Amino acid sequence: MLTSLLLLGGGAPAALPAAPLEDLGSRWGTEARERAYWRLDRLPIPEGVVLEAGAFCVLPDGRMAAGTRHGDVLLLSGIDDPVAEPTVTVFASGLDEIFGLSPLPGGLLVTQSCEVTRVVDVDGDGAADHYDALSNRWGYENYHEYAFGTEPDAAGNVHVALGLSASYHSEALFRGWVLEVAPDGTTTPIASGLRSPGGIGRDEHDQLFYIESQGPWNSSCSLKAITRDSFHGHPVSYNWYPFAPNLGEAPLQPESGTRLVDEAARIAELTPYAVIFPYIRMGRSIMGFAADSTGGDFGPFQGQLFLGDFSLSVVLRATTEQVDGVWQGACYPFREGLSTGLLDVCFTPGGSLLAGGTNRGWPVRGTAPFALERLTWTGAMPFEVERVTITPDGFRVAFTRPVDRGIAGEPGRYRLSTFTHPYHAGYGGPEVDQQELKVERVDVAEDGLSAVLHLDRLVKGHCHELDLDLVAEDGEPLLHRHAYYTVNAIPTDSSR
Repeated sequence: MLTSLLLLGGGAPAALPAAPLEDLGSRWGTEARERAYWRLDRLPIPEGVVLEAGAFCVLPDGRMAAGTRHGDVLLLSGIDDPVAEPTVTVFASGLDEIFGLSPLPGGLLVTQSCEVTRVVDVDGDGAADHYDALSNRWGYENYHEYAFGTEPDAAGNVHVALGLSASYHSEALFRGWVLEVAPDGTTTPIASGLRSPGGIGRDEHDQLFYIESQGPWNSSCSLKAITRDSFHGHPVSYNWYPFAPNLGEAPLQPESGTRLVDEAARIAELTPYAVIFPYIRMGRSIMGFAADSTGGDFGPFQGQLFLGDFSLSVVLRATTEQVDGVWQGACYPFREGLSTGLLDVCFTPGGSLLAGGTNRGWPVRGTAPFALERLTWTGAMPFEVERVTITPDGFRVAFTRPVDRGIAGEPGRYRLSTFTHPYHAGYGGPEVDQQELKVERVDVAEDGLSAVLHLDRLVKGHCHELDLDLVAEDGEPLLHRHAYYTVNAIPTDSSR
């Protein structure tokens, strides 16, 4: 069985020390306060069960399914019990590195490294006895060639994000591409230029995104919007355009050592990252993600994306918006202290966030070889940045509780700076072209639930770091004072 998870980005560092995340350059260090708002329960796993979950889904009967690194599909009961002691049964086995699951009548649709497979229990005994390949229209010949699959969209299509061969090459058909698999198995290539995806899915706007890992042509992890005919930055997969006649000729060759914003203006298909996750400060190898569809059961961040990070064993969140046809948005710290490297997260029927993974194959902060953990909102409302959105001359910052209006109105309480990365063929890259921004005026809403920051400028193509020295009406400081907004387009509509 494969044990390497080198897709998880970040070069070839030494093992991470067992030190506070603040010592690693993070802006976290808030776990003691986070516990008051989101309780973390490590769920017991039956003895003898190796549950290195790479994918989760909810079944129609309220149970959950987990697909594992070892190629098993496990059914989990009792996940939402107040004191959970889940029962685990094996539904299917013999598959390979599962990174996509969704329910089917009598079974599951499984995305594994080599294919999308319908796995069905025909005789009704609780275990699969029929395995049928829906699509295997891509190559698979290297240990590193992972495949991540979505749940079916409204038309029944599954979208599959394919990682490169050995992290650097595209030696098998359509490696580094996104494929669309129709209900009848028809498979259509729709996007190229991926390096090492860590997850694929939809946000609150029903837009398809994938997570990209740091590496060649990607200086940091990022969230990228997938549209038909889009190119996502890594040109090594251009060799498969002759096998995708629906997309026409390959895009222009990008120039190494430039800036992505400049190359995107020259190469029509090149899609800029919607959200940059500053390296280490906001994760190191981000993996599966899920949109909060709990209707408020998980807290004040309905619709937002929650993402797991493998190396730092933390959960992040992100928000997205479209400006002038371009996707962009922000990321925020959420919860640290998980026990293993996270490969996937999923919301449970009861409104908790289930997380799982492994610490094999790459340096991981969490020491458990695998774990099944549940984050549950305690009902207490934190003072937190709810989301950041862009305005023509700055940002609107929304809060989960009213801010102290007097303090929030002081421009000196805000520090804003920007950076970008080199767009180049090298592995990773530094933060460059840093700029300090001036807050010229702050307009605080009467209800204290938002503040509009008027800046001296915004910098297109840069990640904007917001450091907010604010307190709530009762004096409580922000749970997390940093947010990071990626500006691809600056709106002109003054009503924003």
